[in-house]
Amino acid sequence: MSRFTIGATGIAGLHTVQRQRIEDERGSFARLFCEDDLRAAGWNTPIRQINMARTAHRGGVRGMHYQLPPKAETKLVTCLEGEVWDVAVDLRRGSPTFLSWHAERISAENGVALLIPQGFAHGFQVLSDGATLLYCHSAEWSADLERGIRPTDRRIDIRWPLPPSDLSRRDAERDLLPNDFLGVEL
Repeated sequence: MSRFTIGATGIAGLHTVQRQRIEDERGSFARLFCEDDLRAAGWNTPIRQINMARTAHRGGVRGMHYQLPPKAETKLVTCLEGEVWDVAVDLRRGSPTFLSWHAERISAENGVALLIPQGFAHGFQVLSDGATLLYCHSAEWSADLERGIRPTDRRIDIRWPLPPSDLSRRDAERDLLPNDFLGVEL
C-alpha cells in the first residue's frame, strides 16, 4: 500500500507528492520517502544527498538552482516548518514546455512535496514567518556543475506571490538567460 498520492502538474516529469498522514492522540506519522512508491513518478536512483534549508523571513527567495550532467539531479522537496511557494522551471532542451514554470504551495500542514526531475531549475519563496525545507537529491552537489537563473529574469517571468526579498548576492547577480539559451542536454 502506497503512502503517497502522485499528482500531475501539466509539465511532463514534474509531480506533486501528497503524503498520507496517520494521526492519533499521540500526534502524527508520515512517510517522507519510499523509493518503490516514488519510482512511478520518476525517482529511479538512490538518495545521494539530503539537505535542509531554513529561511527566516517572509518573502525571502532562494533559487533558481540546477546542476548539469553528469550531476544533474532529481529532487524531492518537503516543507518541515512554515509554508513556501515552491517553483520548478523546465530547462530541458527540446521539451515542449521549455522555460515553463510550475509552482505549488507546500507546507508542514498540507503534506505536499514537489518531485522535480533532472533538467529543472528550482527555487522557492517563503510565505510564512520562516520556513524549513528538506531536500532529497539523486546526485551530490558539484560546484563545477552548479548553475542558476536569476529569480526575477523576465524571460522566465515567475509571478512571485510577494515582492522577492532576501536574495543571496549570488542569486540576485546571476546573468539573465541569453536569447540563444537552448536548455540543458540530459
